[in-house]
Amino acid sequence: MQKRLRQLFTRAKERSSVRYAKAATAAGFCDIDLIIIKATTPDDLPLSEKYVSELLKIFSISPSSFHRFALSFVRRFGNTHCWRVALKCLLLLHRLLHSLPENSPFRTELLWARANRLFSLYPCHFRDESSANPEDYTKFIRSYAKLLNEALDCVALDSKATYNEEEVPEPEDLCDKRKEVGTLIEVLPQLQSLIDRVMDCRPSGASARNFIVKIAMKHIIRDSFICYTTYRREIVLVLDNLFQMPYRSCILAFGIYKKAAMQANQLCEFYDWCKASGFCGVYEYPFVDRVPQIHIQALETFLNGMWQLTESPSSTSSPSSLLGSPSTLTATLTEEDGDYKQIVKKDIVVISYQWEKFEEAGFGRDLASERALIQFEESENDNSWEDILDASVDLPMPCPSVAQRDATQRKMQLYNPQAVNPFYQPWYTYTHNHPSS
Repeated sequence: MQKRLRQLFTRAKERSSVRYAKAATAAGFCDIDLIIIKATTPDDLPLSEKYVSELLKIFSISPSSFHRFALSFVRRFGNTHCWRVALKCLLLLHRLLHSLPENSPFRTELLWARANRLFSLYPCHFRDESSANPEDYTKFIRSYAKLLNEALDCVALDSKATYNEEEVPEPEDLCDKRKEVGTLIEVLPQLQSLIDRVMDCRPSGASARNFIVKIAMKHIIRDSFICYTTYRREIVLVLDNLFQMPYRSCILAFGIYKKAAMQANQLCEFYDWCKASGFCGVYEYPFVDRVPQIHIQALETFLNGMWQLTESPSSTSSPSSLLGSPSTLTATLTEEDGDYKQIVKKDIVVISYQWEKFEEAGFGRDLASERALIQFEESENDNSWEDILDASVDLPMPCPSVAQRDATQRKMQLYNPQAVNPFYQPWYTYTHNHPSS
């Protein structure tokens, strides 16, 4: 009985507020409070675009109206216990986030109201008292409010974004590329979190069959198309530059990619349910790239093997520089039976260098007692090399014999760089005239 009385009281209160707003407007009063009340009527009709256009017109005329809207929205959403009013308030906020640019004071005023605890979208304290199934509607309203709360801190809800991938010129400078990838590493977790909040908004029970809830789901799902398309494009850029980033950035990027593998399966299941429920057209859904688990395991194994080459996990040097500098390899010295071993692990290959002690290697032996590898015959005459050279110059040339005079023609092979085959050179004959004896 008490629950029934609360339902009747909530309905009567909301309807009286709407009647008052309509009467004040007919009398010539026009205020943001009245527009918000008329836009959020407790009925099953969708949100009228007329009130969205009126608010946008007021915002364009008076910049101070953003602050008044934030306060009016706080009063309307915070004081209601009717799920229809609360859902239309969130739909109105969602539509305004789409219609207004990112640099408008609208987002700033909402963040200011949230920072001063004038209202809270998360945690949301709304509780429905106007329906026979309050748990289903309360859960959906809180999930939707949490989604919009994160959307205030993210730039994913952009009405100018397109579903098609656009070619963006990549920066050529390595420093600029690292800055861009570092920014993407900060944005991609926000997009992943938004996609999770979208999947949390899946209605259940009586709320899944309601007309207004279905309209809200269409707005939510279309925003997920933009989020996922942006996310899929940017994560490819991060993976292309994975091995040019510092150690911590690579770990964060791998965590994002690992979560994307699990999130893709959940998103495919969610989109299949949306298609079966008739939300949006089938042609509007983007293709979800599923990441095989073997890719995750292979990348994880490769990164674990690569980071063992660094001196410390907190090193800010890039993996590409580590592969080219052997001085940064980690040397593990273990003493076994008096021998020192240097073990270097690189993926699967293990290279071991054996270091022996100086005493065992024979460095302490007498070098004078060792036999030389090349030995010269000892001559009786201990002449210096200068004397030998002078003697060789003064030696007389022997006279050629008769047979040698007859064979005056000899052959000589000369190198010709212009030859067709450099490995086959022609032979030339020459005649050498010896002096007569």
